[in-house]
Amino acid sequence: MKILIDSSVWIDYFRSGEKSAKLDQLIDQNLVYTNDLILAELIPFLKVKKQYAVIKLLHILGIIPLEIKWHNIIKFQTICLQNGINNVGIPDLIVLDNVIQNNLILFTFDKHFNLINKHINFKIING
Repeated sequence: MKILIDSSVWIDYFRSGEKSAKLDQLIDQNLVYTNDLILAELIPFLKVKKQYAVIKLLHILGIIPLEIKWHNIIKFQTICLQNGINNVGIPDLIVLDNVIQNNLILFTFDKHFNLINKHINFKIING
């Protein structure tokens, strides 16, 4: 089992950890993965805050390669719009595509993934 940790979970974890307490257990079980898109969302903020040890630890995690299939991104966005799910950014659709392609579980706090999950089948853990 591989669990892709969305940036929303990491942000909570780095700030207070109130909602993301189960992340420690997942880390201990070596189930936590990331991708370069999520790292690109997190690392600039961590660099500004001089959190170099955290950056180093993030790079130790398993990194799932991104193979963006743009026809999937277009299909996902079309499904979202047809079902009234607006304002889903392309980065989130790329994360979704990464999850589906690699049969991952997505751990996220972003509510729109719950809405998307009603129309596109993927595994999700909500905080």
